[in-house]
Amino acid sequence: MTEPPTRTLPETLDGLRQRLGDIEAGKADIRLGKRSRHVLALLIGAPQQAAVSSISELADQLGVNASTLSRLAQRLGYGGFGQLQAVFRREVTEGQSFYSDQASRLLEASGDTVERARLSRLARQESANMAGLLERIDPLAFEQTVTLLATAHRVRVHGMRQFHSLALFMAYGLGMLRPDVAPLDAGRQGVADALAQLDPGDVLVVASCFPYTPSVLATAEVAARHGIEVIALTDSESSPLARVARHSFPVPNHSLFYSNSMCAFMLLAEGLLSDVASVLGKSGLAALKHRETMIAELGASL
Repeated sequence: MTEPPTRTLPETLDGLRQRLGDIEAGKADIRLGKRSRHVLALLIGAPQQAAVSSISELADQLGVNASTLSRLAQRLGYGGFGQLQAVFRREVTEGQSFYSDQASRLLEASGDTVERARLSRLARQESANMAGLLERIDPLAFEQTVTLLATAHRVRVHGMRQFHSLALFMAYGLGMLRPDVAPLDAGRQGVADALAQLDPGDVLVVASCFPYTPSVLATAEVAARHGIEVIALTDSESSPLARVARHSFPVPNHSLFYSNSMCAFMLLAEGLLSDVASVLGKSGLAALKHRETMIAELGASL
């Protein structure tokens, strides 16, 4: 008996968009109802949302049942929704237009003509991001992360691009309280050599969000495979980093800023470090006093 031809599955967003066009034009080897075509168009139109949200979150956002998304993926020929979602995740990880897209939205919002109106709007958005962070924090995960940061033999912090500044801030702040803390690649010897210095049970804090930096994702995956405790500061429960982390914290970062908003990330970092100081108690205080002594002795040499 002749087997039916194997259907070629779109592996890119452009391919998925072309498949939808063929379906709507009646040129495809499958048919989708009007509702399913509408849902697929919404997913294609919001690849970041489709990439980082769980199937239940997406279903709520689109006003459908999760089973609708599963059936849509299967009708398209994918093994399940996860395989369809992988198309969007590749797009947002490898996509090159995030920053210009953000800037375009900023320009579209140029109706803020009153002096400082845009700044006021940004402030309201950042306040909402920080409030959303507090609502989404898992208290047990927060407590266990603080314990790990306070007691692990070694702690390294890793982030690229603008998250490099967050990594430096966390490494500096935690290093004020306890020994053997550093950015992952502090000596510029390379990530592989830096990871090789860590043992199972050591901690690696990673930070990234859409568009996810592939090297940060790979670093987290390798670290987790070798028994290193990965803590992720990211943007969603469905973030690629959340899948490999011992604990992950979804940080809202929606604003008019042309890149990823950092305010809520900095709040989370300060909150974690403040609780570490409380847990360390007298030893943390002694570390701070020792640092103050060094500053005083160096004096003008600083």
